[in-house]
Amino acid sequence: MGWLAVLLGIWIAGAVGTPDAEAAVKRAVLVAPFEATSLSREDVWAGDGVAELLMLAFVHNPSVVQIERTRWRALLAEDSRTEAHVVKAARALHADVALFGQIRREGGGLVIRPRYVDLKGDAADLVSLDEVQVPDGELLDRVPRLPGLYARALKLPASEVEAKRMEAAMRPTSSLKALQLYVNARTAMLKSTSEGHDAATDLLARAIDIDSTFVVAQYSLGLAHQALGNRWKAAAQFRACTQLDPAFPESYKALGDLFLAAPRRLFDQAVEAYTKAVELRPYYSDAYAGLGDARAAKGDVDGAVEAYGNALTHNPVNARMHASLAKVYFTEKGLYYEAVTAYKRAVELDPELVEARMGLGEIYEEKGLYKEAITEYQRAVELDEKHTGAHYNLAAVYEKVDPREAITLWERYIALAGPIPTEKDWVEIARQHVRKLKSQIK
Repeated sequence: MGWLAVLLGIWIAGAVGTPDAEAAVKRAVLVAPFEATSLSREDVWAGDGVAELLMLAFVHNPSVVQIERTRWRALLAEDSRTEAHVVKAARALHADVALFGQIRREGGGLVIRPRYVDLKGDAADLVSLDEVQVPDGELLDRVPRLPGLYARALKLPASEVEAKRMEAAMRPTSSLKALQLYVNARTAMLKSTSEGHDAATDLLARAIDIDSTFVVAQYSLGLAHQALGNRWKAAAQFRACTQLDPAFPESYKALGDLFLAAPRRLFDQAVEAYTKAVELRPYYSDAYAGLGDARAAKGDVDGAVEAYGNALTHNPVNARMHASLAKVYFTEKGLYYEAVTAYKRAVELDPELVEARMGLGEIYEEKGLYKEAITEYQRAVELDEKHTGAHYNLAAVYEKVDPREAITLWERYIALAGPIPTEKDWVEIARQHVRKLKSQIK
């Protein structure tokens, strides 16, 4: 194992310190939607809009690690964006800081009241920043002040170039209507349903009709197509982004994801795309994670561990990265302790991460810790009742402790997976298990 992997293993295991000096200044930040319930139906989108722009801006600050939207969406619904809700969500998500605020209509425009909570142990220090007056129609002209206000208050280091990039990111389009359509599309995508992604494709297409140079909207349209299984449309959108803005790393990372998942095993192309993304943004943790996955798929284990190490250096609170590293530790390196530690860290960061639960269960099962394996598989089934792998593994491990219950679980798996063509062989194996167990019990 290379020096970085060794260092990372020590760090994950709980030693004091981090892999490098940069990691010491990282702050996990939750950017919450601004409370805007008092606004009219025409204006209420601005609460999500201001937060969306702030997220786009802080991507360009390497000292900030943003909490993923998909993790806080259920914690901060439209009617639960008060200070108390934000603090509770921030603690649950292991955030160091939560940015939030309120938007009200006063006179002939809007007033944005930015706030943040700095979480230090059991304390939660609430700070209010200067209000931002926004005359009607001038949101895109006034909100670029916000990242600077937050950065100065939080003493977030940023070079002059990074500060300019943050301000520019707050103006992704010159059209307020296009921005509104984009924000509504992003909200629809958070539902993670076909209906939500269908709605998002329509909204994003309308935004792009208004402003064809709206790169982030083009990119999001690609993500919506990808979620709907339209790989070719997604690839076309991501390639269009590389033409519109060759310095936009998200499009290269997204292409890497498509290459990695392609049936033709385009691992070299995936490595190339991810490498381009991290060249453009050297602290792009998700791209490093993809690079690790691609190298692991190619059999380059040390290269994968190094990439995952870089990913965790730049985002130590990303549960999926810990889970990916754990998988390599166990399946490729045979490092039981390190794998369990990394999986447990993933579960600590995100208790609902099914792949971490499954990984822990598989390790426990292989080591003969059947009770512990059952606990993890059952939790995976609770989190995703349609996860065929969790049902299969749960039935298999129950054979070793309770054959009668195993029959029930195998039959449950067969009922779930039977209609799925890709599960055909596994379903036949499950039927063989049922016949064997029934004959033994008789």
